[in-house]
Amino acid sequence: MSLIAFASAKGSPGVTQTVTGLASVWPREAVVADLDPVGGDVGLRLRRDDGLPLDHDNGLLSYGAALRGGKDAALDEHLQVAENGNRVLVGVAGPGQVQGLGPAWPYIGAALRGSTPDVLADCGRLGPGSPVLPVVERASALVMVARSDVAALSHLRERLVWLSESLRAGGGDPVPTGVLLVGDAGDQRSVDDLARLLASGGIDAPVLGTVAYDPKTVRALLTVGERTLRRSLFVRSLLDVASRVQALVAVREPVWTPETAQVV
Repeated sequence: MSLIAFASAKGSPGVTQTVTGLASVWPREAVVADLDPVGGDVGLRLRRDDGLPLDHDNGLLSYGAALRGGKDAALDEHLQVAENGNRVLVGVAGPGQVQGLGPAWPYIGAALRGSTPDVLADCGRLGPGSPVLPVVERASALVMVARSDVAALSHLRERLVWLSESLRAGGGDPVPTGVLLVGDAGDQRSVDDLARLLASGGIDAPVLGTVAYDPKTVRALLTVGERTLRRSLFVRSLLDVASRVQALVAVREPVWTPETAQVV
């Protein structure tokens, strides 16, 4: 189906919370893939239904090893189910482990994009030299996540300029790229200001909306389903932006319908 890469330009703007939250409200089957090469938070935040931590050895490391050299591997065999119902490809525990993946990254990207469920991938901080870039190049879409303060948006604009050049370097189709803000979901002014800022720099990246900063609901979603929290500002904002993320994906991927599924 689709591989959607989520990343930040700097710091910790809420990529992990956005990805796990969107997976909870996604209209189709979805997998959360923790691809942060410096050590992801998904495996630390989520727990199994028995309260025990998720296993770092069964996830990205085992999947990458199985795919090495272009071999076929079943994604399901490397997924774990978290207490809140998310199906998770657990990432590395730290940057030392990522060296073991070596040249497997392009195969990981191709396999995740070709998987049956949609894959929402937390790629961490994205910059020059990031080992996860081969995955982003193969993604159906890239969503950059940022806070709405001036410093964060300055770094975001700089990173988007670099990405627009880097993702075209291979000569293939550009990866559709959009931006999500994390902050006050009612702050339309920041959305409009960012859209004007990007347009003035010739950056083709629509602003997809704002995910509400709501730590209390984020913590609750780690253990309960989204239906229990559907009236929360966080979940309502996720439902709002989910359709826009899907529209971004449709730029590169066919829109899923029961009829197109039958053709495939």
